[in-house]
Amino acid sequence: MTKKFTPINYEDALDLKVSIREALPPTHLARYVVDVVAQLDLSKIYAHFSILGGGTAIAPEILLALLFYGYATGVFSSRKIERATYENLAFRYVANNLHPDHDTISHFRKTFLVEIQNLFVQILMLAQIAGVLKLGNLSGDGSKIHADASKSKAVSYKRLGKLEEELRQEVENLFALAEKAEKGEEKLPEGLFPGDEIGLRQERLAKLAEAKVVLEARAQERFKVEKAEYEAKLREREEKTQKSGRKPGGRQPQPPESKPGDKDQYNFTDPESRIMKNSNNAGFDQHFNAQVGVDQESRLIVAATLSNHPNDRREVEPILDAIPPDVGIPTAAAFDNGFFSADNIMACEKRGITPFIATGREPHHMSWESFLEELGDAPKAEATPKEKMAYQLRTEIGQTIYRLRKSTVEPVIGIIKEIMGFRQFSLRGLAAALGEWCLVCMAYNLKRMCTLCQANGLV
Repeated sequence: MTKKFTPINYEDALDLKVSIREALPPTHLARYVVDVVAQLDLSKIYAHFSILGGGTAIAPEILLALLFYGYATGVFSSRKIERATYENLAFRYVANNLHPDHDTISHFRKTFLVEIQNLFVQILMLAQIAGVLKLGNLSGDGSKIHADASKSKAVSYKRLGKLEEELRQEVENLFALAEKAEKGEEKLPEGLFPGDEIGLRQERLAKLAEAKVVLEARAQERFKVEKAEYEAKLREREEKTQKSGRKPGGRQPQPPESKPGDKDQYNFTDPESRIMKNSNNAGFDQHFNAQVGVDQESRLIVAATLSNHPNDRREVEPILDAIPPDVGIPTAAAFDNGFFSADNIMACEKRGITPFIATGREPHHMSWESFLEELGDAPKAEATPKEKMAYQLRTEIGQTIYRLRKSTVEPVIGIIKEIMGFRQFSLRGLAAALGEWCLVCMAYNLKRMCTLCQANGLV
């Protein structure tokens, strides 16, 4: 028996009379992004918007919506966004059936990055108006995001010194060779121009000197922080000694160094990025430390910050400061043990926020006896901040809020890196990378708001 197939007739089958609007479902994210962008105040962008090269400019609303939708769906390249306006129905809808070229998209992102970053508050305010955001408890966490810089372009402080010596010796040799050539004592190799070669090496020496100055300044900045931490550890050990009558165990804290270490590195591609351990603990690479503060109920990002610090001890206060005042003040804030310090506890308390910061690593397996462990007496006034926090975390409210941290902020970072696919910055420099990180977080918020509004019947 001969099998029958559907007839092939591309001319008739593909001659569709369907509009782009009809082709997209009413609840599609593209529709939601366009609707939200239409409600934003873009006057600051319009105030500086100009037509480059004549002709008719693409409206900022379209370019902004393309960036939001692109980042929300894992399309970060301006070239890929341009191509998507031809090949992807949703992008075509967002672009108003126009096709802005990649230079226009890239220029818009770079030129108006600060103005775009400032839209973060407006989007959160729209979430509040829609009733999907009411700031309660906060979960904070961070992740290392690859910088747009190659690890091979990083040079250690020790290596900088050796390179300086080598280049100075080369300059001396070239001067000597040029002098001999002028006197007719030696003939220059064909194609060698000592003046050009000397100039090139002197230029490199200037860059190396600049790199050393930067590393020395960083070392001084680090020294101030580490000195304060060192003195705090000494005070804590002294308090324990007075309390128990004997010296505490463990290694004596070592005073920090004020000079750069031999392994301190400077990256010539993006000097503001840093060598950090990868999030999966597999080796080291050039990174920025991206942080978010997430509302535990809505799982919306209410604070987005970025630093080049290798650890999280200095990130609590920037996160709290980044929460827009119009959004409110969280009741409590939960962070993992990487954020623990007495200063971070104080940073929360002086803002009227109850902190729940882990004092150490959580065990992977807890015995049944631990679940039956009594809370015990409240710590005395003279107890250390660590002892007080440990007790606070054992309370019922402490356990509840801290447990929610894992199921709120960690999935958000997971969505950004694994679902949206954002694992590397496209822009260089701390300020530009921060602007892009805010763009990423706004794109995530739009995805989340769309889901929340659908669940509440608002879309």
